[in-house]
Amino acid sequence: METKKTLREGYTTGSCATAATKAALTALITGQVQAEATIRLPIGRVVTFSLASCSFDGETATAAVVKDGGDDPDATHGALIVSTVSWTSSPGVHIDGGEGVGRVTKPGLPVPVGEAAINPVPRQMIREAVNEVLAQYGLHQGVKVVISVPGGEEIAKKTLNARLGIIGGISILGTRGIVVPFSTAAYRASIVQALQVAKANGCCHVVITTGGRSEKYAMQEYPHLPEEAFIEMGDFVGFTLKQCKRLGIKTVSMVGMMGKFSKVAQGVMMVHSKSAPVDFGFLAAIAEQAGAGPELAAAVRGANTAAQVGDMMQEAGCTKFFELLCEACCRAALNEVGGGLTVATSIYTMNGQRLGKAVQTDGDDEVDRCRC
Repeated sequence: METKKTLREGYTTGSCATAATKAALTALITGQVQAEATIRLPIGRVVTFSLASCSFDGETATAAVVKDGGDDPDATHGALIVSTVSWTSSPGVHIDGGEGVGRVTKPGLPVPVGEAAINPVPRQMIREAVNEVLAQYGLHQGVKVVISVPGGEEIAKKTLNARLGIIGGISILGTRGIVVPFSTAAYRASIVQALQVAKANGCCHVVITTGGRSEKYAMQEYPHLPEEAFIEMGDFVGFTLKQCKRLGIKTVSMVGMMGKFSKVAQGVMMVHSKSAPVDFGFLAAIAEQAGAGPELAAAVRGANTAAQVGDMMQEAGCTKFFELLCEACCRAALNEVGGGLTVATSIYTMNGQRLGKAVQTDGDDEVDRCRC
């Protein structure tokens, strides 16, 4: 039998920054180049990091760690996380961001506006590492720590940082210290963070999309909404809807394509390709409600993909099908959260043609009320 491969864990940018800081401070104190640094992660695990570089000049010391994302590499996998430490006359540990670390420009994030995008847990990890080294050598001095990421501004273009109001580079992140391969937790956390930013910036209407292409079409459909109102939910439809309600967002517009939204219409709220098959019997029933004859309904039942069903309906001029499918998505969404929202659904083709749209509040059909 085939043995399933065990996926390798990686480490967060916060862990890498902490290890680099510990090594740099040790080098500054001892005058010795460090080859590795051992730190304790928030989950209690003790890990030793190899250093990519370490240098000092008497007044400052710099060390760097290459970020290893394990078998779940993200945009920061392979990035050089650098820490430069120096003494300061002010007591305590002073942490800032340098080249390639973003700066927060919008409220709603765990870091105040104007500060470097180094999240609270990494900040705490860095402080603890500094205090540990100072205690080891019996020192009581203020320490300045600057975290930088060469090329971080380019890396950030592959992330949602700009949308969240983090400008100029990547964020230094991590709550557990490790990256769990193919974990849904990180993606869910990014959805929550994006919604919190939208809420903090006064958005009472958000648009949730299944991917970059559908987001592009959504922005064309809702040009009056600010950029932070658009949230990529991926496959996590139900989770995103519940977070919208929890945060008190009044209006949610869902924008996507036939494949995933055919599942949403039948009440499937995790729309990964492996989560549940498209129910072609369900689509055939909607086609019949829309006026499709027996022959067309039979063709729908025998279709291979939801996109193929959409093509069949378009060729037959059965546009009512798409309106009914959007209505079914709205009903399923409201049922998922127990009402209390205005929900809109728009379904598009791959090339950007809107096939249908519906808007409902608490299960009742409405004229477009996507306002607040």
